[in-house]
Amino acid sequence: MNFTMKRLIPTIEIDSNSGFCFGVVTAINKAEAELERSGRLACLGDIVHNASEVERLRLRGLQTITHQDLDRLGGGTVLLRAHGEPPSTYDTLRRNDITVIDATCPVVLRLQRRIKQAYDEAKRAFRSGEIDKMPLFLIYGKEGHAEVNGLVGQTEGNAVVIQDTGQLDSTDLSGDVLLYSQTTKSIDGFRRIVDEIKRRKSDGNFQYFDTICRQVANRSVKIREFAAGHEVVIFVTGAKSSNGKVLLQECLKVNPRTRSVTESSEVRSEWLEGAASIGICGATSTPAWLMEEVAGKAAELVSGNRQAAEK
Repeated sequence: MNFTMKRLIPTIEIDSNSGFCFGVVTAINKAEAELERSGRLACLGDIVHNASEVERLRLRGLQTITHQDLDRLGGGTVLLRAHGEPPSTYDTLRRNDITVIDATCPVVLRLQRRIKQAYDEAKRAFRSGEIDKMPLFLIYGKEGHAEVNGLVGQTEGNAVVIQDTGQLDSTDLSGDVLLYSQTTKSIDGFRRIVDEIKRRKSDGNFQYFDTICRQVANRSVKIREFAAGHEVVIFVTGAKSSNGKVLLQECLKVNPRTRSVTESSEVRSEWLEGAASIGICGATSTPAWLMEEVAGKAAELVSGNRQAAEK
């Protein structure tokens, strides 16, 4: 007798904890509400670091502009995305009589105010002679990132941005040091910076503030659990997403069969061969509809693989 072994159909699961964070959801909701009302809106920079979502909103009338465009707008309405902006941007918007829809994430806004308050107080103390040297304001974050630019702006551009401990070699740590973090950086990375500064400092006061968003940070733990529970993981993220780079590494730590894509067309059938379970997850800038598209593509490829094997 001949027995035909039928291949098991793998399960495909989308991570319920992946996708837009609260700040991004709010920004997109505000954009869609204005587009529904007026049919057009300018956004200062990509509303989210995901090209597919940016394109979806562009088709609805959202125009992405740069800081250089502000002086040429001549009024109109501009959305400020969740990443936040430095004080100089608000000055430019007022000068050009531009209406602002401010979608700065509340977590980022609180951090901006915290840094500005500390900086203004240090500047007052320095000018009054209470201290003989301004403290060093350090930001643990990605140089040039929109959120980091907004944080540095709270210190009149004087804060120093560091991404790793190696950069401390060229940083003057004498005197008082205040360390803050970009809200989407990893907790482990921040702790390494703190430990290294403690090791190097021999004088002055060192204060550090863990300003990492816990909604984002907690995803590292949850996404590791999710990735470990599947044979194959497809991680969906935009090329510009800092958070995506961090979470992708978390997946790879526990599952070497993790693959990264920006859209469904990039999924390959050979990645899925022999897998009993496939997990789809993404960054805080990844829309749910895009993860659903990727899951659909994976199901299509699995079906094709199965049919080919049964011929």
